[in-house]
Amino acid sequence: MSINTFGHLFRVTTWGESHGPALGATVDGCPPGVEIDEPMLQHWLDRRKPGTSKYTTQRREPDQVEILSGVYEGQTTGTPIQLMIRNTDQRSKDYGDIAEKFRPGHADITYWQKYGIRDPRGGGRSSARETAARVAAGGIARAALGVLAPQVKIVGYMVQMGPHKINRDAIDLSEIENNPFWVPDANAAQDWAEYLDGLRKSGNSVGAVCEVIAAGVPAGLGAPIYGKLDTDLAAAMMSINAVKGVEIGEGMAAAELTGEQNADEIFLGNDGQPVFSSNHAGGILGGISTGQDLVVRFAVKPTSSILKPRQTITKSGTATEIITKGRHDPCVGIRAVPVGEAMMACVVLDHLLLHRGQVGDGPRGNIG
Repeated sequence: MSINTFGHLFRVTTWGESHGPALGATVDGCPPGVEIDEPMLQHWLDRRKPGTSKYTTQRREPDQVEILSGVYEGQTTGTPIQLMIRNTDQRSKDYGDIAEKFRPGHADITYWQKYGIRDPRGGGRSSARETAARVAAGGIARAALGVLAPQVKIVGYMVQMGPHKINRDAIDLSEIENNPFWVPDANAAQDWAEYLDGLRKSGNSVGAVCEVIAAGVPAGLGAPIYGKLDTDLAAAMMSINAVKGVEIGEGMAAAELTGEQNADEIFLGNDGQPVFSSNHAGGILGGISTGQDLVVRFAVKPTSSILKPRQTITKSGTATEIITKGRHDPCVGIRAVPVGEAMMACVVLDHLLLHRGQVGDGPRGNIG
């Protein structure tokens, strides 16, 4: 039973724990001849790594990726690529006080209920630190997409922190790299900084909503019923630690629309290809990409490890109170943005390979 692997042709298996000696990923199915090196992957890992601002955990991990196999003289060989990231700043003693207690809102209790074994050091396998391996794998997927579909561009950003939402009329993607929240709205970034600062200093945390867009995705990716592109995208985003909801396109808001409002009208463009009046579908119809931008949003719950006292029980069933000390993100949504981008890259590449394997290059149907 492989429950640590995702993907069909481009397959990623992650391994390791938050406070073990290392974590990493085995990437299988990457086409040969793709230029890959450690600095290229490091660029993406540096965007996710902890300690980059006062708004993220102050755990100091370089997240230095090592390529152990599958690459020769800077190119992929077509064999499995082994990636390793060593843990260097574990402080397992921070978790000594909660070794026997379950954190409310955390996977501590369900891991215990399922396995009867609990690793309290940072949450073990349930820790968001596991996502570093996904980001490294996503770097490989981006490089492969750069060869097979260079027009594909993937960008993620935060659209909501707690009750505070961005002004979509003021979106400026150039602002994303100018603030610690990956938010495309300079005014929102300033307001969120003040809001999160207050929560951080009080020992509390808050949730967030992230949006990931893939532009330039060709039409025809995905398959009906059980092979839907949006099925795999939803599963990929939902698998990210702390994610509790996923939307494609209009998402839940589609329930408020009429058929007239929701229908993306179709016209014939000057190039003979379909042009849509809007994108309520999020670039996917019937599980197959339309050629429009893929639009995915996911909601991240507040960090469970907080300094506020909460009622809980011990492994023996005794009622108790818990305060979780240590170094934790006041809003895990911030570092979830690069993870969402990585998962988008992996899924899009996987479906591109599936499409090529079944029907070859290019769309099958002729318009006009």
